Amino acid sequence: MAIYPKGAGDRVVDPGALEAIVTAIFAGCGMSDADAALLAGSLVASDRRGILSHGVMRVPDYVKKMTKDGVDPRGVPTVVSDRGAAIVIDGHNSMGQIGGTMAMRRAIERAGEIGVAFAAVRGSNHCGAMDWYTLMAAEADMIGIAGTNAIPTMAPWGGTDRIVGINPLSIAMPAASGKPFVLDFAFGATAHGKIRIYHQKGSPIPEGWAFDAEGNPTTDAGAALNGIIQPIGQHKGVGLGMAVGMLSSLLSGAGYGTESGNMEDGAVVGVDGHFFMAINVAFFEDVARFKTRTDGVIAQVHTSGRRDGVERLYVPGEIESDLEAASRDGIVLPGTAIDDIVAAGKALGVDVTALAGQ
Repeated sequence: MAIYPKGAGDRVVDPGALEAIVTAIFAGCGMSDADAALLAGSLVASDRRGILSHGVMRVPDYVKKMTKDGVDPRGVPTVVSDRGAAIVIDGHNSMGQIGGTMAMRRAIERAGEIGVAFAAVRGSNHCGAMDWYTLMAAEADMIGIAGTNAIPTMAPWGGTDRIVGINPLSIAMPAASGKPFVLDFAFGATAHGKIRIYHQKGSPIPEGWAFDAEGNPTTDAGAALNGIIQPIGQHKGVGLGMAVGMLSSLLSGAGYGTESGNMEDGAVVGVDGHFFMAINVAFFEDVARFKTRTDGVIAQVHTSGRRDGVERLYVPGEIESDLEAASRDGIVLPGTAIDDIVAAGKALGVDVTALAGQ
């Protein structure tokens, strides 16, 4: 079971050693020990769940953001408005995971008091995989919903200008089995980071993922990186991407669409927006009954009919949960990604011996 194709240079790394080195790298960028550990933990968690596009392959980019591009490694998010179920947080140009984690924690805390809470974030930066946040809510017996803007990589359906982000959305619901229902996807046929993984592995991307720069369908990962990501559901995917982008930006005053940057020049630092919502199940339904019914919904999928050649039917988040359980003894990463981390660590004077030998 895997999400990405195998690469000739793939290596297996110890997740604990990987997280320790990545933490040290971020601390070397000027982050506090606590923030460095949180950021590293979020990336390794994505790798353990098979979401390599939002895992440690981001380390060189994040180092560049904090050491050259102007992201504040010691930025401290603050609450700027707090009224009932509505919370607004300014990330003060910190890494997105710092303000995002704070926002979801505040939403969970407030939902524990009044049932539902919505936290809008501005002044932020790239915040990683959205299931990092919604799983926090599911673990607290709540429904978590989270979304973020993204640098535009899609065009309006029939258009040629990249003005719409793939703007991912995640929804997580707790289950009695301990494996929550976790929807986490963007409204493009793929994420830019996933194309990068295929490019690193020297593999073609699946058909239907992207157009090249001239608007022609392509399976060449290199051409796709310079092209346009196809939306899911044609015009429907564009509309959903716009809606999530607006929820992520307009309520908090964050940048929307091209205001957040472009693929040629990169992100505009400190203008990203996100939203985080927590719904306390106990305010609506008996928690045990809700979680048992979630299991029932999942079981209904598992026991439904399958086409010839299909061995198993999955619900959202299930493959990732299985990969996470299987990753305790090692994470499979592209060798180029490991080499990039080692290089970043050496440049910052971090001891990368434990990783360089793997």
